[in-house]
Amino acid sequence: MRLEDRVAIITGAGRGIGRGIAEQYAREGARVAVADLEAATAEDAAAAIRDAGGEAIAVTMDVTDENAVDSGVQRVIDTWGRLDIAIANAGVQHIEALDKLSLADWRKVTAVHLDGAFLLTRAALRHMYQGGGGTLLYMGSVHSLEASPLKSPYVAAKHALLGLCRSVAKEGAAHGVRSHIICPGFVRTPLVEKQIPEQARELGISEDEVVRNVMLKNTVDGEFTTVEDIARLATDLAAFPSAALTGQSFVVSHGWHMG
Repeated sequence: MRLEDRVAIITGAGRGIGRGIAEQYAREGARVAVADLEAATAEDAAAAIRDAGGEAIAVTMDVTDENAVDSGVQRVIDTWGRLDIAIANAGVQHIEALDKLSLADWRKVTAVHLDGAFLLTRAALRHMYQGGGGTLLYMGSVHSLEASPLKSPYVAAKHALLGLCRSVAKEGAAHGVRSHIICPGFVRTPLVEKQIPEQARELGISEDEVVRNVMLKNTVDGEFTTVEDIARLATDLAAFPSAALTGQSFVVSHGWHMG
């Protein structure tokens, strides 16, 4: 029970990686606020945690809405009196060539990933500074470190998250706050499942070729990273006891990116 009595909020936790982390945190003893844009999805994930013997609440949150983020974090404080871990995980994707990309689609992707992470960070830090510390985790990507075609807003936002994470590590240190960014390779979540036919269409290849020759081409074993892989790492980072480990990027990609 490495996270016993810790309080965590995770955005985009109704499904996919966020839900996997929420469930793992609950098994490790944390009280978890499942934040998601869709109320029913958040409640479904929170109910599953409670049914398994954990403690969780559902928080409806549009991470691009300043008031929604602030009030969602405040609800966690009102419920449990503290906040120890905040994970900026909410994300969207848009597949399109740069020369065809609209400003609206650019802003939609960057708003969720980058603005959303900033708003959660600011709200969390205000409480963590008063409470004596905490941990901020960001869901980056291998695309925080290198680029792929057709994903420019996503790549730009994930690169920016790396800078935000490091800024939090520098500013938060005096207040006992640590930060890290997790950089997965492709994880077969609903977000990735949606990309496969989109990339096939844009690249003029089959869906099997997208998986084999685009998504997993540079891995050492042709395997997807799993939700469980990411959840285990997120637990390790939240449980680490000191600032000996802060401001770091952790690549979990079956060797796609090594650095």
